[in-house]
Amino acid sequence: MATPTGDAAYTFDNGAPDAVPQMRALESFLDPITMRRLARPVLRLGSACWEVGAGGGSMARRIARAVGADGRVLATDIDPTHLRAEGNLSVRRHDVRTEPSPGDAFDLIHARLVLLHLPERRRVLRTLAGALAPGGWLVVEEFDCTTPVRVLNAPSDDAAKLFAQVMDTMMGVLQDHGADLGWAQDVHTEMTLAGLTDVDTMTHSQSWAGGSTGTSLYETNSRQLEPDLLAAGLTPQQLNAFRRLTREPAFAVMSYHFVSTRGRRAG
Repeated sequence: MATPTGDAAYTFDNGAPDAVPQMRALESFLDPITMRRLARPVLRLGSACWEVGAGGGSMARRIARAVGADGRVLATDIDPTHLRAEGNLSVRRHDVRTEPSPGDAFDLIHARLVLLHLPERRRVLRTLAGALAPGGWLVVEEFDCTTPVRVLNAPSDDAAKLFAQVMDTMMGVLQDHGADLGWAQDVHTEMTLAGLTDVDTMTHSQSWAGGSTGTSLYETNSRQLEPDLLAAGLTPQQLNAFRRLTREPAFAVMSYHFVSTRGRRAG
C-alpha cells in the first residue's frame, strides 16, 4: 500500500513496526482471491504489468511468476522499503497522486487497498485507465467499510459491544485521514465513466475465528492507530481488552467486505 505525502496523511506507514504483520495478514487473506481475479484472460504470459502501492510485494512477485520470463512487472510505492527487484520484477519509488504514469502500455494494472485512502482517487483511477495498452485490464480492489463488521460469537454481550465500539472509532479515524469508506461501491461506475469495458465486480467476505491471521489484522490496526483511537476517546484498557478479544477462541467475526472490480480498455 502506498503512503502518500502532502496535506492528507496516509493512515498506515510502511516503515512502522506493525506494518509487516499488517501486510502479512492482508496477503494471507487477499492474495488467493486476487490471483483468481487475475486469471486468464486478465493475466497472460509475456504481459507488461504495474503493481500500484505494492506494499510488501507479495502480489508483485506472484504476478512476475505468472507472466514468465518474457513478461515484466513494475512494483511502485512511495515507500518501497519492503520491495526487492529480482528477475523480471523492477521496483520504483513513485507517488501515484502527483507523478505521471511510469508508462502507457501496461497489459495489467493492479491497485489493492490504495485508492480508498486517496482524496484524489477518481483522478488517479482515470490516470491508471489511461496507462493501459489496448486490451489491457485495470483491477482495483478495496475494502467496503460502510457496513459494520458483524460479530458472530463473543464471550459476552459486553465484549461484542466493545468490539463494535472500537471498530466504529477506527472507521472514524480512517475517515479523518481522508479515506472514503464507501469508495469500493463506486469503482464499477468510475471504471465505466473512464471508458473501460467488460467491467465486473465481485465481493468476498468470510468468518474469522479469534486467534486467526484474520483477526490479527484487527488487532494490528488497533496498534497502528492507537494514538488516534486514544485521542478519539477510547482508553488503553478498552484497547487492551479489544486485542485480547481478537485472540479469544470463543470469538468469531466476519471479515471486511473485499470488493474486486476489473475493467478492460477497448482494443
